[in-house]
Amino acid sequence: MAEDSMSIDAQALMEAARILGTTTADDTVNAALREVIAVRRRLEALEELGKMGAAGDFDEFLDKRTYRR
Repeated sequence: MAEDSMSIDAQALMEAARILGTTTADDTVNAALREVIAVRRRLEALEELGKMGAAGDFDEFLDKRTYRR
């Protein structure tokens, strides 16, 4: 991928590096991008689980007669 010149908030970069445990700007930006992707995927999965719950897909697990002993 080609390198692009961009302006990055230095304070945000330093805070992200601290949180992510990275030491270079490149590593911090790449780790932050991966983290955003991972968070979005988890949110989408939670939304799907919510829809499944609303549709009653998990109701059989709430029936105490079906608990394993």
